[in-house]
Order: sequence, then structure tokens, then C-alpha cells
Amino acid sequence: MTGVRGPRAALAVPPRTPPAPLPARAPRTSRARRFTLVLAAAVVLAGCATGATGATGTTGASGATEAAPDAPGTSASAAPKTSPAPAQGTARTPRGTLLVADFGSDTVTFVDPGRDGSGRGGKATGSVEVGTAPYGLVVGEDGRAWVATAEGVAVVDTQRRTRLALVPYGTETGPVTTGEYRGGGMGIALAPDGRHVYVGVNVPDGNGTVEVIDTATREVTGTAPVGRRPFDVDVSPDGREVYATDHDSFDVTAVDARTLKTRRMEVAPYGTEGGFGSWLKPHYAVVRPQDGKLLLPFEGERLAVLDPRTGEVAIERMTANTHQHGAALASDGTLLVVGTGPIGSDDEDPSLTVRTPDGKERIVPLDGPHEDVAVSEDGRTAYVTGGFTRDGYWNGITVVDLEDVKSDVKNDGSSDGKSEPVRLEAGNRPLGIAIL
Repeated sequence: MTGVRGPRAALAVPPRTPPAPLPARAPRTSRARRFTLVLAAAVVLAGCATGATGATGTTGASGATEAAPDAPGTSASAAPKTSPAPAQGTARTPRGTLLVADFGSDTVTFVDPGRDGSGRGGKATGSVEVGTAPYGLVVGEDGRAWVATAEGVAVVDTQRRTRLALVPYGTETGPVTTGEYRGGGMGIALAPDGRHVYVGVNVPDGNGTVEVIDTATREVTGTAPVGRRPFDVDVSPDGREVYATDHDSFDVTAVDARTLKTRRMEVAPYGTEGGFGSWLKPHYAVVRPQDGKLLLPFEGERLAVLDPRTGEVAIERMTANTHQHGAALASDGTLLVVGTGPIGSDDEDPSLTVRTPDGKERIVPLDGPHEDVAVSEDGRTAYVTGGFTRDGYWNGITVVDLEDVKSDVKNDGSSDGKSEPVRLEAGNRPLGIAIL
């Protein structure tokens, strides 16, 4: 997310006109909203840049020991610190454990979600060094996690809690740095058959790529050009296409998984005025299993539904009225979307949108900035990371009981407030999250 926020229009896609001068604040209406633009040119360049400090949280490994060096053919970096190996015959990482990517450090952190996964009594249980500024992560059926860092894709054995390899990128991304605009991996996804990992690689000041990693050999086997800053990567249900959500170019790139041929599809329900300096860009997407369409939330006002076969975008109304980032789908089709908080004078505070397949929404208030979300296998619990790609975050996870949310909602869609989310300290600026 970057830049100056432009005016919002009604649900129909507005004509592309040059941005107006800084307007005075206008009253909110049900169909259109205007915002006072208050960011100076320096802020436009900084956008969502990191660098601010956050609350103190769990940052390091618990009783860390040195791991064996990475396997031959992988990165020659120093052996990472890991949590102690499990005792013989015991399971080190219980099912349901959370794994978060610590964007504020070089680790992933394992988190006990507490009693019945509720967050109550939960705690961080150890960390593994993976590489600089880890962003997204994904976990396969074999229990191996693939973590997109600024240096390469780390492979982590989540049972032994050790890094197995660091797969370097084939794309030249410049010096290894931290912060929102760092080069290296961002979104990451696993093929349905588990044979390939697809990682979106950011190239500062240029278009990015999607790199294909063979999970057996842990080598990059192909590269496809995509748009600018691939925030998220998803795969079609049949595994035939890979989708990169290109934040700074207002589009989604579809990549043929076999030939690596690409096609770009614009997704800009507010238009593209403002370019790099606009706030109104795509961030995260989910693929709807029943029809393969991509769902991309914008600003708590619009849900862009992209048909990748035709490139056509339909717009549905949303109600949270807040800047939105992470998204996830529950097994019953419920869409969860993270509201990061206001970027305009009449925006609402951070929230979690719970949207049923028929379009009905429940808005759960959150305390402070958040970034990404994962939902439990049974669909009863959502875990929202407190890290943020902008300036402002906290070191933990908010746990939301989705069953309570549904039972607490009145007929008008508001909440009775009976269920309160649980805040669980965990990690260091946690962004990506997976449930083991």
C-alpha cells in the first residue's frame, strides 16, 4: 500500500480523469465518499514505508541452538538458529499450531493458539531463523513451510523446527534490505499437487516476477514476468494458472503454470489516477473454488470479482469503510477481510469483515493495525496478524471466534458485542500466517 489517497466514487467504475486539487472534506453518503488529501510529497514517496517502532513482543527463539548447515546446493549462509529438537518419540509441533512470518526480524515464530484454539492461555513456543524480512509463507501436506524472505525462499521443517534450505532467487533484486519496498519475495503459494511453489518477487523500481520452485529439488525452474510489487500469489483450483496480485500496477497477472506465458488484467475499481502515489490498489486476493474467480477487496467499499478467463471485473458492495489488506476463505465460502485502519479522515477503524457467500457482512472491530488472516479448518476461528506493511503495528495475533460473531449479530447486521476478540502476543511484526 502506498501513496496519496484519491477520491472514492460510486460503485460503477468512474471515468479516468486527472486527480482534482485537494478538496475540503465532504459529508459521507451511502453511494459516494470524498476525502481530504493531507499527505505531503515526501509521504507520497514513503507510502506504506516501514521504520516506525511497534509494541514489544516475542521476538527470538526460545532456548535456541545451532542447526546443521543447509543441504548442499542451497544458500551458503550461516546456519540459522532454531528451537531445540524434539525429544525422541514426541511430537514437537501439535496440529493447530500457528506459524507467523516475522517481518520485523529474520524469523518465523511458532504460536500455541491456546485452549481450544481460542487464544486464551496461548503463547509463542519458539522461533526459527529463515532470512531477512520474511513476508508470506505457505505450508505443504508434508509439514514443510516455504517462506518468502528478502534473501530467498526458506524451507522449514515444522516438526523438527529447523531450516532445511534457502533457495536463492533467479531474479536480480538488488541489495538485501528491510521495509515495505525491499526487494525479494512477497506473496507465495503452493500448487495443489505440492510439486511446485510459486513466489512473487519484488524488484525495486521495476516490474516483478513469479518464480517457480521445484519442491523436490528446491531449485528455481522457471521465471515469469508480472507487474509491480506482487503482494499476493494464488493458484487456480486445477493448478493450471498462477495469479500475481500486482499492487503498484493495478492489475493481476495470470501465469500459465506449464508454459509460463502471461496475461495482465487490470483491476482498478477506482481508476488508476495517482499511479504509484495512489492508495486505491489491489493488495490480496482469494480464489473462489466453485468458479475459479478471484475476489479482491478494496477499501471496505467494493469487492472486485475478477473472471480470469475473460478479464472482466464485476463490483459488489462492501460495508466496512476502511483500508483493507489480507483476505482468506473459510471452507463454507465465508470471506474474511482485514481492515487495516483509516487512511482518510472519514474512514472507520481497523476491523475484520466476515462476509457470507450471499453477501451479508458482519464487521468485527479490531484494536490497532493488522495485516493478514488465516481461518481454522473447521471455519470457527480466525487468526489476524498484528504486523503491518505500513508504519504502525503490534507484535501479536488477534483471535476471533467466528461462531460467536454469527450468533451475536442482530438482524440489522450490527453486533451485540458479547464476543470480544482475544489478543495474543506472538512474533515480531507478524505478517504472513499459516495453521499447521
